[in-house]
Amino acid sequence: MPTIVSIQAGRPQAFDYERPADGKSRQWTTAFYKTPITGSVRVGELGVAGDEQADRKNHGGIDKAVLAYAAEHYAYWRPHLALPDMPFGGFGENLTIAGLDESGVCIGDQWQAGQVLFEVSQPRQPCWKMGRRWQIPELPKQVIKNGKSGWYLRVLNEGELAAGQAIRLVSRSHPAWTVARASQLLYHEPDNLAGLEELANVPELSRAWREELLERIARRAG
Repeated sequence: MPTIVSIQAGRPQAFDYERPADGKSRQWTTAFYKTPITGSVRVGELGVAGDEQADRKNHGGIDKAVLAYAAEHYAYWRPHLALPDMPFGGFGENLTIAGLDESGVCIGDQWQAGQVLFEVSQPRQPCWKMGRRWQIPELPKQVIKNGKSGWYLRVLNEGELAAGQAIRLVSRSHPAWTVARASQLLYHEPDNLAGLEELANVPELSRAWREELLERIARRAG
């Protein structure tokens, strides 16, 4: 059975970085750096207690309350990126889950772990902060290419959560729309209007993704 092997949270922090263009030092603020939580933690409508977002426009909110990531992906990334000590949480996720990945999770799925009931809302869209965190600017492009993105969860029922708990599937309304397929459609099938329309009509899809899909459909149709 799939298991939550680690839970992470982080608050916005300022970090220095060097701009390749001029070699000058700059600062950026991010909550991408997550640290593991020992013991149980409260998970509410807006996410894991103690977890915050620096960019509230593109991160957080009800549709993206919790970010989940497959524990098995680290076996690929650590040697591939020459980062053997990359910890769980290295991709900014709140929940690192063993036994699940993007091909086994569908939009609209409801998953139960202890008291907490989650609903899958969308794939994670990798952004530049991922690359800056590991000083690998092309990392987001690699994630888009191989689909090891992670997925966002709503919290339908609040409660306590702890690492080591099993997470089980409660219901699946859209078995055709795995997170992997949704990502494939968005990034690699720009002319698949029928697919875009079908995914946009999935009720449980996040508002942000639906709006993006509808905008893309309108552009292609025009």
